[in-house]
Amino acid sequence: MAIEIKKIGVFTSGGDSPGMNAAIRSVVRTCAYHHIDCVGIFRGYQGMIEGDFKPMDARSVNNIINKGGTILKSARCDDFRTKEGRKQAYEQLKAEGIDAFVVIGGDGSFTGAMIFDQEYDFPFMGIPGTIDNDIFGTTFTLGFDTALNTVVEAIDKIRDTASSHNRLFFVEVMGRDVGHIALNAGVGAGAEEILIPEENRGLDHLLESLKRSKLSGKSSSIVIVAEGDKSGKNVFELKEYVEEHLPIYDVRVSVLGHMQRGGPPSCYDRVLASRMGVKAVETLLEGKKRLMVGVQDNKLILTPISKAIKGHTKMEKELIRVFEIMKT
Repeated sequence: MAIEIKKIGVFTSGGDSPGMNAAIRSVVRTCAYHHIDCVGIFRGYQGMIEGDFKPMDARSVNNIINKGGTILKSARCDDFRTKEGRKQAYEQLKAEGIDAFVVIGGDGSFTGAMIFDQEYDFPFMGIPGTIDNDIFGTTFTLGFDTALNTVVEAIDKIRDTASSHNRLFFVEVMGRDVGHIALNAGVGAGAEEILIPEENRGLDHLLESLKRSKLSGKSSSIVIVAEGDKSGKNVFELKEYVEEHLPIYDVRVSVLGHMQRGGPPSCYDRVLASRMGVKAVETLLEGKKRLMVGVQDNKLILTPISKAIKGHTKMEKELIRVFEIMKT
């Protein structure tokens, strides 16, 4: 039998992503709309264990929809990996009168929530917040669209320098396990080659592609490299390999790093976060739990957290084919 929910906690966990603040705002204001108390949990699971809570109302989330990062902060928490830590977190939640929570984060954050629910039967909902877009059960995660725009803008600027000096630039983007950022940004920025973990074609393919670019009359080139690509040990090794085998190229490396996480969220991420926050709270009030809110065909869907964690996103084969045509 579902418990009556009178107070909902909300927190962000894992790496920050643009749109998290918009999602916090949505959760808080949806609670206010339904006359439910809302509590912000600072620093993720660490704050849950320490009881770092703050009551939040509709006015407490003014002017945050346009801000990157997360006002609730985020932190790693090894203590929550232990039964003792989770027990302490449960006692803090019950002492505060929190009946359920919404976690905004990635698969690691969702895994922690699922284990916690299995041990204490504690209702929760997940909102996918990660720039990597690597969570099963949603076409887009919060922050992915903004990160893409940031990457494309940076590549456009690098292209100006590459063209001015007839250089080859390796641009490393985030994507330890998946290449969604690299593939989409590569198509959007008109890259000459894209290296992603899912399509490991080797160094010979890279050399042949660069040779074709040179023969076709291109005086400069941009190669987008997902950080998880295994063509070389790292992007600097790729640079050395090309310099050794294709000395005609003047090669440079640009690692975009954490700048991809920051900045104001795009309109798309703000709207998506607002929709997901409403759905998460109202789903809890319907007596459902252990689900993640996702979007597919521009409609919100619910996926069991266990599937969201264990499932794998698929690379868009059609987009790969489009890229192969565009780089001609």
